[in-house]
Amino acid sequence: MHYLHTMLRVTDPEASVRFFELLGLKETRRLESERGRYTLIFLAADKDFCGQGQPGKAEVELTWNWPPEDGSAPENYTGGRNFGHLAYRVEDIYETCARLKAGGVTINRPPRDGHMAFVRSPDGISIELLQMGEHKAPQEPWASMPNVGEW
Repeated sequence: MHYLHTMLRVTDPEASVRFFELLGLKETRRLESERGRYTLIFLAADKDFCGQGQPGKAEVELTWNWPPEDGSAPENYTGGRNFGHLAYRVEDIYETCARLKAGGVTINRPPRDGHMAFVRSPDGISIELLQMGEHKAPQEPWASMPNVGEW
């Protein structure tokens, strides 16, 4: 058995791609189905690539179901936490959170302990960030920053 990917339904594919690129993932491929009226966008972290641009161990598949042709409102997906969360190990939790915050992302659970943080994608998907290796020493502004919203 070989793990392939985690699929997330999204409502704004470009906003979701920007979020995951800011997080550090890169688009590996994109498939569009005119007949099925959907777009699939696959992303992976650099360290998950096998090389030669081939996808590696784990990918995130963003699925965008196009708005209905009849002009009705597109489906709105809620409850992003109902599956749990995605988790990524990062080289520097503080640098990662600072980059996300500078990009307009809310840090829902700041890395007060130098080890773990949570953010949410534009569709409310919970993302856990874990410090690679040993915990970093507590550091401001993160050490005294409160939780915001749900994570």
